Amino acid sequence: MRNILVTGGTVFVSRYVAEYFANLGDKVWVLNRNTKPQPENVTLIEADRRHLGESLKSLYFDAVIDVTAYTEKDVQTLTQALGSFGEYVFISSSAVYPETLRKPFRESDPTGANCIWGDYGRGKLCAENYLLKNLPKAYILRPPYLYGPMQNLYREPFVFDCAEKDRTFILPGTSMNLQFFHVRDLCRFIDILITKKPCRRIYNVGNTESVSIREWVNLCYSATGRKAKTATAPSGHCIRDYFCFYDYDYMLDVSAQTALMPDVTPLDEGLRESYNYYKENKNAIPKKPYTEYIDREFKNLL
Repeated sequence: MRNILVTGGTVFVSRYVAEYFANLGDKVWVLNRNTKPQPENVTLIEADRRHLGESLKSLYFDAVIDVTAYTEKDVQTLTQALGSFGEYVFISSSAVYPETLRKPFRESDPTGANCIWGDYGRGKLCAENYLLKNLPKAYILRPPYLYGPMQNLYREPFVFDCAEKDRTFILPGTSMNLQFFHVRDLCRFIDILITKKPCRRIYNVGNTESVSIREWVNLCYSATGRKAKTATAPSGHCIRDYFCFYDYDYMLDVSAQTALMPDVTPLDEGLRESYNYYKENKNAIPKKPYTEYIDREFKNLL
């Protein structure tokens, strides 16, 4: 049994991570402000991660899994507040790669500002740079879009809603591809890192292949047992008014991850699992007004 600290623990990725390792039999602590329901079978450390005082100094953790750091200050205050610990795993983002780089992005590529992701990407990059300077043995993971049970963003749930209502789905008039990674596969890979302790410290993580937005929508409809009917939005509309992703083409080289973990969850299987979770938890996901915009602006396509 390992002692594992998970930052957060109440929403999507951090909650899934906490429950995953607790179900493995590890002793899991979660660090949050206790403003939301807690996962089962964990120990709560109720604190603001930027004001930790001495709350962690007396504890030893075999692994710290930092899911909720978004800035340099976040990782600085946590690492300075920790007592003794083993591995540190930081969930960063592929938003640290400038969008102008040649794809697929590789871990050896230069990092920098990404105009699509703005402050979010810059914050993750500053957090990475702090770790590289002050905790060079930390593991840094750069995922694309994460999905799966406990999702709290209106992405695939939006498509599921359209499918259940037998709506024609409005596709953007772009050829962008999307790359995904199941949250369970993220946990599996973290487990490999803290168990095998490979020398490499930075990993892109994700499915080996991207899918077109049309393929993704078809898979989401199929997960509900339905076949998608689609139409293409005319030009002149902001994609984020009616679609759940930015106009951003994703492609990460994940060969280093694949060398350690060759198998990942097939996207169709993962989306069926996501839909089954969503059916039982629809009220847990805040909805965005995509449908209202579509009904107003694209009614001739429906």
